[in-house]
Amino acid sequence: MGSRPIGVFDSGVGGLTVLRALRRALPAEDFIYLGDTARLPYGTKSAATVTRYSLQCASALVRRDIRCLVIACNTASASALPELRLEFPSLPVIGVIEPGAQAAVATSPSGHIAVIATEGTIAGGAYQEAIRRHHPQARVTARACSLFVAMAEEGWTEGPIAAAVAHRYLDPIFEQSGAPDTLVLGCTHFPALTAAIRSVVPPAVRIVDSAATTAAAVLRELRREPPADGMAGAPAPSGRVTWLATDGAARFARIGTRFFGEPVPVEAVEIIDL
Repeated sequence: MGSRPIGVFDSGVGGLTVLRALRRALPAEDFIYLGDTARLPYGTKSAATVTRYSLQCASALVRRDIRCLVIACNTASASALPELRLEFPSLPVIGVIEPGAQAAVATSPSGHIAVIATEGTIAGGAYQEAIRRHHPQARVTARACSLFVAMAEEGWTEGPIAAAVAHRYLDPIFEQSGAPDTLVLGCTHFPALTAAIRSVVPPAVRIVDSAATTAAAVLRELRREPPADGMAGAPAPSGRVTWLATDGAARFARIGTRFFGEPVPVEAVEIIDL
């Protein structure tokens, strides 16, 4: 597009669901995606550690002259967003939690919202706080569904195993009277399990995917910028993706292809130190 790339980072490959949504919304943009695969998962680590790792990931992307930073990780968004905005005040920094919370409040007729995420995201209370900022009377039912992460990475996203685990996590939430009418997928791995989740929750329950809502937030942010010189009215070419990881290029490419929805060439994955 003739302009600086958008930087996206996650602890591993889950954030590729966000990148996939971003590419759909902004096909002409260039992206740099960094998966901190040497230190995943972030979801079980302390907030202080996640913040330190996130600052290191962001610094690596800023050195590559990005014009916007997307935190494609719910745990990092919950723990590190304020520090990242302080560290890089001139850079738009967008996390996945605020857009997901806004969409949930807008979507829920009753204000009773369920959030499923990793242990770290649920324990930190970031979604609960964000939802109540937009709707102080909202009721939030939160549940850690940690096994969904491993299942998504293994590709066990449909069939009897996926359905059984989804029932185990979600039945206690949705089989009660006065159950939530909206479910937020508060982990970037979880959109891969949408079919299994949809099969076990009541049909009327609305599902909010934080990947899609984050892409919409980035699009709104970039629309505030003037077009690059000479680009007004020009046809939109297809942007490219630069792939970075901190360990395991072959595994990143193999599992990443599943999450991204198109091939991630192993030879294109650059291993970097943070």
